[in-house]
Amino acid sequence: MTPASSLLLVLPLGVHLKEGRVFIERQAANGVKRWLANFSRMTLAVKVLPGEPSADEVEIDPRKLGDALTVELMPSGWTPYEHYSERSGMQRRLKAWIDNHDYLQFAIGGTWGDWAAMGAMIAAKKGRKASIWMDRVESEVLRLSALRDKGLRRVRGLFYSKISGFRERQVIRASTLGLFHGNDTLSTLGAFSPNPYLVHNIHLSKADRISPDRLEAKVTAAGGGPLELVYLGRIHPDKGVMDWIETLKLLSMRHIPFRARWFGDGPDMEEARAKVERLGLSQSVSFPGRLESRDEILETLRSAHMMLFCHMTPESPRCLIEALMSGTPIVGYGSAYSEDLIADHAGGILTEMDATKLADAVAQLHFDRAGLARLIRNAAKDGHDMNDEAVFAHRSELMKRFTAPQPQMAI
Repeated sequence: MTPASSLLLVLPLGVHLKEGRVFIERQAANGVKRWLANFSRMTLAVKVLPGEPSADEVEIDPRKLGDALTVELMPSGWTPYEHYSERSGMQRRLKAWIDNHDYLQFAIGGTWGDWAAMGAMIAAKKGRKASIWMDRVESEVLRLSALRDKGLRRVRGLFYSKISGFRERQVIRASTLGLFHGNDTLSTLGAFSPNPYLVHNIHLSKADRISPDRLEAKVTAAGGGPLELVYLGRIHPDKGVMDWIETLKLLSMRHIPFRARWFGDGPDMEEARAKVERLGLSQSVSFPGRLESRDEILETLRSAHMMLFCHMTPESPRCLIEALMSGTPIVGYGSAYSEDLIADHAGGILTEMDATKLADAVAQLHFDRAGLARLIRNAAKDGHDMNDEAVFAHRSELMKRFTAPQPQMAI
């Protein structure tokens, strides 16, 4: 039985409104369920976005949860004008929420409209213990994005990156507990936190792990035929989509048979498709769009020989964990995050940020099918203990250990 405890969770997550109802990402909705397994009451503060809900969003109805859940809607504040227009109102709201909850967690990151960072600083000024959550180094993502621009946009982007970096360090230092998703984030920012911890963000359950029978069938099927390569995520420069295509071009030039599919959408979709067409890879490389259902995602991952990735920024994509849970080796550019995921059983191969070296690794697995079979088994071992119940319980335990409210003195 969960002891009486209330949690304030302030997220940069965007939601949509339709006919007065709130629609939220399916995985975030699962997160609400997992948090409420560890806290008796929660206030979820999220940002309202314009437009209609997507197919991946579900209605979240606090009334079905009685008094357990309150949803607070915040403005986006994603421009300097919007940020300062809403600033005083958000300060008042955050102060009230902080005063009415036992535990406080703020998912920080960004420049304008970072209400979570504002909340963390308010909590610190009030002498309240709070935890911050980061799933990527936002200031570095902004910096790398700015470097791809030119002229005034580049100067402005680099300036915003500097502001974001200063704010990150300031908030991390002021907060009692730092929860850093993935080793890239921890290794970059953990030193600024009084109590830094490596945590993961997973929305698959124990039941979603690849079954022993399916794993054995997958190992057998990997003994021959074209390689099945997948990636799930945004088609964006940060994900290294052009390096991904370059790797596949090199495999094709070596006459390695494969089918590669990138599931997702994003700003580089048309450019990526055009490049594939120009290189004559359309028969073996495709961008089919997003997978909407959980079953489709799991079936795609379980059917693949490897998750091929070319991440360019310090972040912690969940797709690598989901691949391991599906017995799919992760093969791509190495980082502190990906190295940590396969540290126990070596369920993948990691290279420098070099398409030629990555193509070499994939080609080696094509010719060494026994090695590929071992890698598949090792991937399943690395993913075995990763599930939503475990990771949310871990985060909750850390919060209760380090940020428990001070008992009130009787007068």
